Amino acid sequence: MLKNNDNYFLWVMAMALFRRWMILLLMKWLLLLLTLAVTGAQANDGLFPVQQARKVAPVAASLSPPESLRPCCAFGHDLHVRAVGVPVPFYQIGNVLTLDTLGEHRYNDSAFGAVKNLVGLSDEQNGLIYTHRGGFIDIAHVRDTADNTFFIFSQLYPKLGQRWRYFYSDELGVRRLQLNTFTPPASMISRYTLAAWLSGHLAFELAQWHEIAQWYGFQSVPGFPEEISAFSPEDLYSNLLGARMAITVILRGKAHSVEAFNAAMTDELHRVLLALDVATKSETEQKFRELDGNWWNSKRRVPDKFLVLKRNYSLDNNRLPTSAPDEKNMPYLLTMPKVVEGYQLSRLGALQIYPGEEMQQLPAPASYYGPSQFQGLADKAQAADKVQRERIQK
Repeated sequence: MLKNNDNYFLWVMAMALFRRWMILLLMKWLLLLLTLAVTGAQANDGLFPVQQARKVAPVAASLSPPESLRPCCAFGHDLHVRAVGVPVPFYQIGNVLTLDTLGEHRYNDSAFGAVKNLVGLSDEQNGLIYTHRGGFIDIAHVRDTADNTFFIFSQLYPKLGQRWRYFYSDELGVRRLQLNTFTPPASMISRYTLAAWLSGHLAFELAQWHEIAQWYGFQSVPGFPEEISAFSPEDLYSNLLGARMAITVILRGKAHSVEAFNAAMTDELHRVLLALDVATKSETEQKFRELDGNWWNSKRRVPDKFLVLKRNYSLDNNRLPTSAPDEKNMPYLLTMPKVVEGYQLSRLGALQIYPGEEMQQLPAPASYYGPSQFQGLADKAQAADKVQRERIQK
């Protein structure tokens, strides 16, 4: 009798565990379905409808590499400046744009073009603009990653499937794009499509590394620290937006010349910002005022690191914007697919960072840093910033 009771007890326990397992499994499936429903609603709302090329178009040759980044903006509005430790009186950086003041896109704006931009003489304008579905957008970051996508595509498409490498200028370490050997798709349209997406994927890796390099001591202008801009809340969302815009432009066959790319990017930028519900200048300025003391500190001066208080250390390829706390509109989820035309993009090529001559605070890698190690470096930066801010606040 006791033995039967023991068996019954074990049976009851087994059934209870089974029911619990089934409930957990059901909850996981419901969560997955909900996630897919939300993602699908956001990803298929018309912002980026072009996923594949309709035809194979000519590709621009002999493009100059976009080595110099555009002058981007520290997060904030009407920022004061400190030069060589001394505050600069009567000088402020406004850096707020509107849809009407964006100007025309110019591929690979040179160092001289950057100076023209700063003094307001360039056809192309860069700064910050608020959108209700995409948060703050840094237009310079959008343009830089779009240009890198276009350049990489011009180099990659003719050699798709071959093993080769390309070296960018150093950012603390030696930046090397390594492309691997593989058998490309038989369809030429599929090859063109795959090359476009792979180019955007690699361009976004360059953007990820730039955020890391800034935090660990990289200075594009010697003597001017850039920690203030590292992991700024709008940066990588803006970079990913630029990659997706350039992919769309390429898939529409507008990569046959710099002129065609510039015109298409100018139109695409307007279209996407409208779809993200772009704000007016006064609305953007009001957002900055509301976030003063929380996301940024108007009492500090550029390039003080903790002028920017809010940062986003995530390097994820699928990104929601860092939205303002009171924003009621649904944020737009930006995505970069891992698999295109049946190929896993990370296996086809990657950015590799080898030891450089001036590593600053960046620990030397055993061999090189790959994308799988980037998030670890960002996490260490986040932990260090937390400690530093706590010390400042004491």
